[in-house]
Amino acid sequence: MGVTQRHLTKAVACSSFSAALVLGITASAARAEDPRPGPTPSIPDIATQYPTDDPTSIPTGHAPSLPGEKGPGDPGFSEPPDNIGDSETPVEVEPKADGLRLAAGAKLAEPKVLDIKFVTEDLGGEERREDSTAKTKFTLQAEVLFTKNSSKLNSGAKARIKTIADEIEKQQSTEVNVFGFTDDLGSYEHGKTLSKKRATAVQTELSQQLGSEVSFNVRGYSEDYPVADNRTEQGRTKNRRVEVSFPKKD
Repeated sequence: MGVTQRHLTKAVACSSFSAALVLGITASAARAEDPRPGPTPSIPDIATQYPTDDPTSIPTGHAPSLPGEKGPGDPGFSEPPDNIGDSETPVEVEPKADGLRLAAGAKLAEPKVLDIKFVTEDLGGEERREDSTAKTKFTLQAEVLFTKNSSKLNSGAKARIKTIADEIEKQQSTEVNVFGFTDDLGSYEHGKTLSKKRATAVQTELSQQLGSEVSFNVRGYSEDYPVADNRTEQGRTKNRRVEVSFPKKD
């Protein structure tokens, strides 16, 4: 029992000495490598040591200015639309200036109401309506009324013409203009004949729906008065048309 206790005491003492020796060596190595360790740098110090133009990469501190933020002269700055905000001093007008006076004996024109026009058109451009203070005009592309190079109304033409007839009755108009037009392909004379026949076909259908109390002016203008460029098929399609116009009721 005594021998065992002495051996155990000696073993513990040796172990303690070994541990102390190891700790001493470790502590000495630490002091040799970093004799005076300083405080951990703060976050603002990191931002200062590692500057960046990307404000999202800096966890704290002041972000750098964005491009153009400083105003005119700063790269990336753009003017507001139409220089809104940079108002100029209004020009003073001399009310008695010679340039503002009427010449001797001159008179102001009579006031009048301007002819305001409202235009509606379907998505395909096949039918167009214009309303002004004086008249209403419907424009139908020839393709929705006739087959190619023909003056015979197709199956869907009568429904479109019926819409025009209803508006004529609503306006109580007694005089209607029906004008036909073509593109510039083919001869002028052929276009004049075809445009007149097409206008007559529309006028005949209108007269059957309106009655004899309405009079008509029917014309064929061939390629005259184009509304689009004849150099493209899209333009030629718009030029092949029949126009129906009538005055509005006062």
